[in-house]
Amino acid sequence: MFPTLFLLIALGFPIAFSMLGVSLVFGYLRFGDKIVALMVSKVNEVGSNYVLGAIPLFILMGALLQRSGIAERLYDAVHIWTRKLPGGLAIGTIVMSTIFAASTGVAGATETVIGLLAIPAMLKYNYSKELISGTICAGGSLGTIIPPSITVIVLAPIASLPVGSLFSGIMMPGLVMAGFFLLYILVISFAKPELAPLAEFDEDDDHSLGAKLFITATALLPPVALIVVVLGSILAGWATPTEAAACGAAGCFVLAVLHGRMTFAVMKDALFRTLGVTAMIIMIVLAGSIFSAVFYSTGGMRAMQSLLNDYGITGGASIALILLLTFVAGFVLDLISVILIVIPIAMPLVKASGVDPLWFAVVFLIVLQAAYLTPPMAPSIFYLRGIAPKSITLKHMYRGVIPFIFMQAATVALVILFPGLATWLPQVLYGN
Repeated sequence: MFPTLFLLIALGFPIAFSMLGVSLVFGYLRFGDKIVALMVSKVNEVGSNYVLGAIPLFILMGALLQRSGIAERLYDAVHIWTRKLPGGLAIGTIVMSTIFAASTGVAGATETVIGLLAIPAMLKYNYSKELISGTICAGGSLGTIIPPSITVIVLAPIASLPVGSLFSGIMMPGLVMAGFFLLYILVISFAKPELAPLAEFDEDDDHSLGAKLFITATALLPPVALIVVVLGSILAGWATPTEAAACGAAGCFVLAVLHGRMTFAVMKDALFRTLGVTAMIIMIVLAGSIFSAVFYSTGGMRAMQSLLNDYGITGGASIALILLLTFVAGFVLDLISVILIVIPIAMPLVKASGVDPLWFAVVFLIVLQAAYLTPPMAPSIFYLRGIAPKSITLKHMYRGVIPFIFMQAATVALVILFPGLATWLPQVLYGN
């Protein structure tokens, strides 16, 4: 099944239809027309999954934040405080990316919005194109692991983990990674000022402390309120992810109205974007669910375990192999497809090895995020290519992301050396 799947993907077939086609053919060869009943049951299972209902709501939140101008005001407010630091524009971009990722949970939306705001400003002050590219791609990738991430919402039910526990488990590593990004930018900008020239501003642009606090409060409080409502209610156990996402989407609508940007055209565009992205994600989730069911029912899991045992790959070696395969698969597949293909196979092996499933899921997400950023097939680079001017080339992008990949590797190493980074907060909040 796997060689056939990767062959279809290499030939250019969409991932969802590749998984569906492989499942149908191999399922029919084994079970005959009973495979149709299996596929129908999976349609009902995915369609009635309450947790997945959060996906369109989080996507709608991102679309409304993008179109309402809230993100632009937030970027300006963050920039007020960081512009006099070495690499201030890049530092502000990472800070903004962290806040926006915690507001929407969509990596592509985070990178697109931040890129459109930050690229012109950094080019204006002659920032290194490599540093610009790396900062935008790395900042956008934070949407993958900083909750409420859609990848977490897809991963949790497949791995049989509570969404709240996984959100709290990934939070500290996500913030540590953002801290590594900030530290790298600060150090490289101080060591090589020509990469990030200190921006010169007119005295009229230098606001008083009171003005800075007022601008920051009016720009920062709305997204912070959204983060508290959405993420806080999930972590506290007051609301399910779907309920919290519904409150967040309603809050974004109210904020857009108060901001004076809510028009019929804006709402229509946000809804159509939400519909398109949701349909794509749910189609991939459905195809992955059917693929996993056929793989299990035809004995694929037993064959995989037998193969690993025959080669003496058990315990930590099997976990390392799974993470390596995850990293490689992330080059050619989108993140959700990797989750749907790898996790159903990996989790039984993880539990059999005596490894904490929650800890493994956190490390898996960080490795997957590193693949999202790593050339040559990095999705983050393709997002950037779509919004960057022609003066920023693929060569700039490839060279720019490399230092940030090392920061991601450092985060993986820390979580492996100190598992409490992933397990301490869930234990405090939920006792598991």
